[in-house]
Amino acid sequence: MDKGREREREMEEEEGDIGRKIKIGVCVMEKKVKCGSEAFSGPMLQILDRLQAFGEFEIVHFGDKVILEDPVERWPICDCLIAFYSSGYPLQKAEAYSALRKPFLVNELEAQHLLHDRRKVYECLERYGIPVPRYALVNRDMPYQELDYFVEEEDFVEVHGNRFWKPFVEKPVDGDNHSIMIYYPSSAGGGMKELFRKVGNRSSEFHPEVRRVRREGSYIYEEFMPTGGTDVKVYTVGPEYAHAEARKSPVVDGVVMRNPDGKEVRYPVLLTPTEKQMARDVCIAFQQAVCGFDLLRCEGQSYVCDVNGWSFVKNSYKYYDDAACVLRKMFLDAKAPHLSTTIPPTLPWKVNEPVQPSEGLTRQGSGIIGKFGQSEELRCVIAVIRHGDRTPKQKVKLKVTEEKLLNLMLKYNGGRPRSETKLKSAVQLQDLLDATRILVPRSRPGRESDSEAEDLEHAEKLRQVKAVLEEGGHFSGIYRKVQLKPLRWVKVAKSNGEGEEERPVEALMVLKYGGVLTHAGRKQAEELGRYFRNNIYPGEGTGLLRLHSTYRHDLKIYSSDEGRVQMSAAAFAKGLLDLEGQLTPILVSLVSKDSSMLDGLDNASIEMDEAKTRLHEIITTGVKAVHENGSSEKPWMVDGAGLPSNASELLPELVKLTKKVTEQVRLLARDEDEQLEDTSSYDVIPPYDQAKALGKTNIDVDRIAAGLPCGSEGFLLMYARWRKLERDLYNERKDRFDITQIPDVYDSSKYDLLHNAHLNLEGLDELFRVAQLLADGVIPNEYGINPKQKLKIGSKIARCLLGKILIDLRNTREEAISVAGLKSSQDHESAVSITGQEDGESNFRNEDSRRTSFTGEKSINQEDDDNKETKYRLDPKYANVRTPERHVRTRLYFTSESHIHSLMNVLRYCNLDESLQGEDSLVCDNALERLLRTKELDYMSYIVMRMFENTEVSLEDPQRFRIELTFSRGADLSPLEKDDSGAASLRQEHTLPIMGPERLQEVGSYLTMEKMEKMIRSFAMPAEDFPPPSTPQGFSGYFSKSAAVLERLANLWPFNKHGNTNGK
Repeated sequence: MDKGREREREMEEEEGDIGRKIKIGVCVMEKKVKCGSEAFSGPMLQILDRLQAFGEFEIVHFGDKVILEDPVERWPICDCLIAFYSSGYPLQKAEAYSALRKPFLVNELEAQHLLHDRRKVYECLERYGIPVPRYALVNRDMPYQELDYFVEEEDFVEVHGNRFWKPFVEKPVDGDNHSIMIYYPSSAGGGMKELFRKVGNRSSEFHPEVRRVRREGSYIYEEFMPTGGTDVKVYTVGPEYAHAEARKSPVVDGVVMRNPDGKEVRYPVLLTPTEKQMARDVCIAFQQAVCGFDLLRCEGQSYVCDVNGWSFVKNSYKYYDDAACVLRKMFLDAKAPHLSTTIPPTLPWKVNEPVQPSEGLTRQGSGIIGKFGQSEELRCVIAVIRHGDRTPKQKVKLKVTEEKLLNLMLKYNGGRPRSETKLKSAVQLQDLLDATRILVPRSRPGRESDSEAEDLEHAEKLRQVKAVLEEGGHFSGIYRKVQLKPLRWVKVAKSNGEGEEERPVEALMVLKYGGVLTHAGRKQAEELGRYFRNNIYPGEGTGLLRLHSTYRHDLKIYSSDEGRVQMSAAAFAKGLLDLEGQLTPILVSLVSKDSSMLDGLDNASIEMDEAKTRLHEIITTGVKAVHENGSSEKPWMVDGAGLPSNASELLPELVKLTKKVTEQVRLLARDEDEQLEDTSSYDVIPPYDQAKALGKTNIDVDRIAAGLPCGSEGFLLMYARWRKLERDLYNERKDRFDITQIPDVYDSSKYDLLHNAHLNLEGLDELFRVAQLLADGVIPNEYGINPKQKLKIGSKIARCLLGKILIDLRNTREEAISVAGLKSSQDHESAVSITGQEDGESNFRNEDSRRTSFTGEKSINQEDDDNKETKYRLDPKYANVRTPERHVRTRLYFTSESHIHSLMNVLRYCNLDESLQGEDSLVCDNALERLLRTKELDYMSYIVMRMFENTEVSLEDPQRFRIELTFSRGADLSPLEKDDSGAASLRQEHTLPIMGPERLQEVGSYLTMEKMEKMIRSFAMPAEDFPPPSTPQGFSGYFSKSAAVLERLANLWPFNKHGNTNGK
């Protein structure tokens, strides 16, 4: 009888359990549930409201008073518990409650202690095989403790012999300390960027003067991972669900991108299979079902660099739907396995859901009026761009025998007497400056003394070296470098008396300096970037910013190794992507150096020497140019096209005017020198800090007002520049002109006319006009005296770049064809599934099946170095974009004048190759004539190739892909040639405007991708000759969930030890 009553009571209790709601305790600080007066209420409330709408749950909010003041015995009893640490939260108290009541925990509590120590986070990640950046620990027991295993040098730190070159990242071990530093190399300008939690519109600050790391605590040092300026945040809800969003990385300029509502702009992106596995592993490793972590994507690999614990996505209704469904299944399986977890056909909260605001991204239009019209979409933009306005390039050569300098050479070449040394770092250049200061006499010997002319010249050159090294207030290796090459050796007895050793007794010192991007160059590059943003991407306008953030814009920027080119690229990126602040962080984050592709003339040095010899002959003898094809219809076909007919008469005039300007600068330098002698100071000239100048786009008003040269050049260096030109241009003893100096004279006169007009040098404007006439003929002909030689030289210099451009175009074409084919089959499948739908089938299921697709990720040319990176895409499930699977590929190549000339010569003369006889040039006759008249491709000149896809024709049709070629002459020199008010205004700013683009094809002509490829293939480096890329990660398509998948999720949360506890 007693047994019968007991069984009855149990059945009544079970019936009561079946009827009652599951209690979900929300034991978190109130600030984490509510978001003040925001238009969108907090993510937590959004998800809890959805859970409540199912009708199966009762939400119990503990509140701050209960959590902080009441003993755990008086806390509400619940079946499931949401609890996570935040500032001021009593985690140990929550653990005590969990031990007492044993609720189902969404996020384990004990494991949350790990998240406060970055060392333990990285240890845990490594234990589970989750990739992290290369790192090392520096542990201090007290502030400023000296550690024998930690070494800091100018451009690296070393921890237990593990070296980290700048740029590297420094993180406090305390996970709650968000002051993270990035230190930049001296070659990029040096300095440090501090990252911090968002304050208003800023998330980081650049400090150009900070170069030493912190020593007041314990830190993690890790390799800086270049991610193209974008960070990825991943949000898990259980081990099998992860949502990823991209945002602008704080390392770029520290300005937070916000939408009109003031929210940070983030874009949902797809995870690769490897990344999905990483999300699952992070979830399980830290025993946190709801967990956020940071992902760095670098060269085809992904790394976890931070784990945040409990995190929800902001402002995504679709994510809230998914998260509520996953959590519901988790709770029901843990506490009411007898209940059905099937997702209802219409989600209960869908009826009154507000419409999510659109980001306004639209389909790409062609922007071209005419027959190509609206069916065209922009697919690819390739631009090859010359650097901006720079100071004249300089070189000083002198033979040195001084012991101090020879010892310095041995110090930095490992003590090898016959090996040359390159001094580039700040420490090395400081050593050289200290030695030079001792060797340079404080006052010049009088002209009447019996000093040898050679000794006098040697002393002058040492003074010049000293002046160059003192320029700028501190060193930056990007601008100055010194080579010391041993010339003579002797054998001397070893210091220990055992045998002999070689010692150098004479060396050649070569100091290269100048060629620095000016404030005008930075301004030009930034303004051109803005122009590209607004004009090169039709139909988008400022949408380019969103394109880049969403991975819908596949952007990569390459630069040669030269400082002026790198900084031009960074300034351009600043304008293109609407960034703010200093250029150093932008350079390190967004610009890749590729010297093999964008530097050097070695491949064509023999042919260029031949061209210069022939050029010298034409100019000095006055021999008339001869038409190659015997026709005068095409003036660009002659030898020496563009040379003035009176070139031989202009040369003596050039020499006379150069002497006139040099003498005036000599007098200015003498006055400056006397001031130096009177004060015995090294710092009379106002110091010019190049690190601070890296971001400047305005002239230095104080220097101009003081009557000093613009920029960092003093009169002594200005005189050295002109004196060298005067000497090299004409050898009086041999009565011989050196025509290779004409471009340098033109360069210097143009620079001084633009930047130093306030010095009122008499005859400078006349010198500029004469030099310009000669340079306009000489410079283009240095790259080939006639079209065939231009083609030969151009193909040798630009061979690698041409190969890369072809790969870019081919990859874009193959990817577009792949996407088009898949989209077509997907539309077909979608139509079939709609027509074949059964009456009882869920709308949710149908909607989701249409979302699931695959974008053709791999391009056909695996040689492309872009394959070092997986091409990430928008997640169409979450993105408010009409065509999320389509994107624009942009490749920007920043280089020097030689590569611009070379590329242009191949484009316009490729049809002269024997294998292409009878083909028309890629450039129309009208443009060929304009190019002949253009002569100079000045600072910021560029060549742009845009590929359009005509979606109305079949995939096999050659007309499917069209190439458009345009170019710009770069800086407009007309203000220097005129003398009106407009010219005066531009001269005052020291900045010349950039000319707009000009067509290289006739209006209405149609250059197919097929024809383009055929015409330049034989001049381009074959794809197989490029260095082998690293293997990219696989890609399996969108990370979207069907209803069936959502229903299985609770089974995939195996580690929660309280999963089957009834909560009583």
